[in-house]
Amino acid sequence: MKKFLAFALLGLAAASASAEKADAAKQAVIGYDSLETNEVTQVTVLTGNVVVTKGTLILKSDRATIKETPEGDMFVTLTATGGKAATFRQKRDGGPDLWIEGQAQRIEYDERNDMMKLFSGAKIRQLEGSKPTDEIESEFISYDSRREVFVARNDASGTSKPGQGRGTMIIAPRKPRAAPAPATPAAGAPAAPAPAPAPTTTPAAGTE
Repeated sequence: MKKFLAFALLGLAAASASAEKADAAKQAVIGYDSLETNEVTQVTVLTGNVVVTKGTLILKSDRATIKETPEGDMFVTLTATGGKAATFRQKRDGGPDLWIEGQAQRIEYDERNDMMKLFSGAKIRQLEGSKPTDEIESEFISYDSRREVFVARNDASGTSKPGQGRGTMIIAPRKPRAAPAPATPAAGAPAAPAPAPAPTTTPAAGTE
């Protein structure tokens, strides 16, 4: 049974959520077991441990379809097979060790618009090093790294449907909380009694 709820348009730590801008200028390196490409349609189908690397962006799945636009931009569709989800991971601007990663049964990456769309069992989370911070789970999530916006819906079609279930959003604290100050006695409360003095001994008669 589906258990994810639609989220309206929302920002997730937008000040630091943008993807690594330097990735746009990097070449794509693709690893695979099998490949079939059609030069007429500019469509390539890859199967078996597909890994697409473009700068810090890494896309992984068992099957991928890559279509190149006339302008030279890639449109990548990752499809999970054998119960293994398709995944992506990318460095974020704003710090030396900030990342964003996600998984779903299908992931569409639009290079031209810097857009990632995740369908069916979608999960996206941000990390500081290896520590997760903010997270979203839903049936559909889109991540616009250019505008720094996330959208989640409760159906894999990308729309919200009544009764499709609930989702989860986790937001980490933005700053550490100070330790609570020690409690002070209320006004008029009796002071704690002073400790009793240690007993003294007197020598018995005739022992000096």
